[in-house]
Amino acid sequence: MQESRELWNNKIGFIMAAAGSAIGLGNIWRFPYMTGQNGGAAFVLTYVIFVVLIGFAAMLAELSLGRRTNKNALGAFTAVVPGTKWRYVGGLGIFTGIAILSFYSVIAGWTVGYMFKTIGGVFSHIPNAQYLADVFTGFSANPVSAILLHGLFIFLTVFVVMGGVSKGIERWSRILMPLLFAILLLLVIRALTLGAGVKEGLAFYLKPDFSQINAGTILMALGQALFSLSLGMGTMITYGSYISKSDNLVSSAASVAFFDTLIALMAGLAIFPALFANGLNPAGGAGLVFMVFPMIFEKIPGGMIFGAGFFILLSIAALTSTISLLEVPVSYLIDERKWSRKIAAIAAGVLAFILGIPSAISQGASDFFSNLPLIHISFLDFMNIAFGNYALTIGSFFIALFVGWKWGIKNAVKEVEDGNPVFGYRKMWSFTLRFLAPICILITMIYLAWTGNFF
Repeated sequence: MQESRELWNNKIGFIMAAAGSAIGLGNIWRFPYMTGQNGGAAFVLTYVIFVVLIGFAAMLAELSLGRRTNKNALGAFTAVVPGTKWRYVGGLGIFTGIAILSFYSVIAGWTVGYMFKTIGGVFSHIPNAQYLADVFTGFSANPVSAILLHGLFIFLTVFVVMGGVSKGIERWSRILMPLLFAILLLLVIRALTLGAGVKEGLAFYLKPDFSQINAGTILMALGQALFSLSLGMGTMITYGSYISKSDNLVSSAASVAFFDTLIALMAGLAIFPALFANGLNPAGGAGLVFMVFPMIFEKIPGGMIFGAGFFILLSIAALTSTISLLEVPVSYLIDERKWSRKIAAIAAGVLAFILGIPSAISQGASDFFSNLPLIHISFLDFMNIAFGNYALTIGSFFIALFVGWKWGIKNAVKEVEDGNPVFGYRKMWSFTLRFLAPICILITMIYLAWTGNFF
């Protein structure tokens, strides 16, 4: 172990830090609109199944590999099998982290902008649902504000990572994650009491229509499970490298997966009843959250204060995620290239900022970036699907193969059992990691390649 490598202060510190990485826009922004576009409850059911069967197994694999090697996403592979092409899997994870950070920070910037809009009273009187759609369209299509807010969020992320991640994430996560949960719970209660349309919203969200399940639904649900849990891009390998040998990896991974999924499901309970109660389209896309929550805030006494507080907390929840995304390439540059943390954080942040500019201007400011040739989607949507779904899925596939077969399940189990002598899930985990996860992922990817339904 490198003497300079930090460790989490304790198990609770890691759980809160990893939950802070996982809980963010993936749960409250991405999950609801992916649900709305992919069949409602059928997507939710498929997503939960993937979290339980594959997400937890993949997380445990990444954490065990990271703790065993005490290395970054690429270094972990070279430490186990030096001089092999497996290092490219780690390289893919590092680039995927940068790519996701590039568009994730654009959405995170929107949360900051909406905080100021709420404080400024833009949502104090909402005449109809179209008003909210027009506000969001005008706001997200402004290239100047989009790039500035994107840059602001990258700057904040770089600033935190330069000072060291573990203490900052642990300190803030202990305070902010419970507050976010409390506010989200209040929003769920209010959404469920909005009156007409609530039952229809709940039926769409909780009553599966199995005819809606197809290969696209399955891949999107799998991608969402991996995205939400920060898997397939080296984040949990990197975070695992900071875990003490005395900590129980199984209960830690299970706790992170549970809290992450709980927040996502609660976000859906807050959004879909409100959507149907106000006649909005559940397949509304990336702006869904920004067109629903202001409507709920207007119906709550002191809604301006409440709404501003929510977007502040959502911004900070997003920040804990962007910190973990940036830490992946930063850890690589520190470990493998021997860069200082400051230089590594600035360089990776600048790269993410530049790569994110097309996403920032793709919501209407540029005909090219808002409607890419051949695939006819915006650049932000392209990045979201290409890296938020496909790259994570490919990364998770090869990590499962590596841990299950190349490193070896016996070595992985031995690492997991450090700090957890009774590993009752061992046989199921071994089967899932070696067979179930790779086969499920591979079948889905082959089907999509065969049918050409990549976008």
